[in-house]
Amino acid sequence: MMKIEKPPVPLIVPNPDDPRLTERVLGTDQHGSKVEIRVPVERPLTLYLNAQEIVTMMTIGDYPEYLAVGYLLNQNMLRYDDVVTEVEYHEDLQVVVVRTEHHTDFEQKLKKRTQTSGCAQGTAFGDLMEAIENVVLPKAELRTSWLYEMTHAINTMPSLYLEAGAIHGCVLCQEGRPLCYTEDVGRHNAVDKIAGWMYQHGVDPADKIMYTTGRLTSEMVIKTVRMGIPILVSRSGFTAWGVELARQVGLTLVGRTRGKRFIALSGQERLVYDQNLDYVEEESARHRRKGEARDD
Repeated sequence: MMKIEKPPVPLIVPNPDDPRLTERVLGTDQHGSKVEIRVPVERPLTLYLNAQEIVTMMTIGDYPEYLAVGYLLNQNMLRYDDVVTEVEYHEDLQVVVVRTEHHTDFEQKLKKRTQTSGCAQGTAFGDLMEAIENVVLPKAELRTSWLYEMTHAINTMPSLYLEAGAIHGCVLCQEGRPLCYTEDVGRHNAVDKIAGWMYQHGVDPADKIMYTTGRLTSEMVIKTVRMGIPILVSRSGFTAWGVELARQVGLTLVGRTRGKRFIALSGQERLVYDQNLDYVEEESARHRRKGEARDD
């Protein structure tokens, strides 16, 4: 697949007005009154790598090609030196097929693992851990002025979350500027879409920041490291293993980023404190998410 020198314009942003992504549902509220709300959809998407069926994912259905390629990359099923010749999406079948110039290493591993135990997850997990063991992340810096600039921009940008809730978002940023903003029912899907977008457009990860609305788990750390991005930021909290893995690989991990507040638990050497907090606004109630108080 041909790569281009610069990301496409306009960059990806959520489209809360896309009628395919939400449905209107009738219900009753705490007073017994009838209400109508918008809720995100979930659709199955079956992924094939060449002729091998890999997984069926539940997704809101936008950017299936990016999701498919990003999933394969982040699961180490597709390597960055594999040549992707075609990504084919069949909307009527809800199937996406990623074709490569030659069969990949993972297809044979998956076939063997499926024949012996009926489950390839152990193989996939082992490959993932091996893939990040010797990773050297790029040197970079995270200025606190960029951090506040990008979180304010993300919080005030139109999104499915603000319209319908029950959704996670991931945003690829450069300095304080959001470049690519994706949403899905799972944060893993949202970050995989960004991975696919970066790969297909030849985007350099060295000076980028990954932002997520979800928890900073081991999964999010592994995916960010696989993508070669040196900084991971969240408005939510941490898991112990996520922190441990981040420290092992030198990933800058910043969480509970809301209003003026944030906490860095790994890679603090990349932080540059250049923002006067007197000029930073607290976050409005509209942008708070369910359960966040438990992270404080």
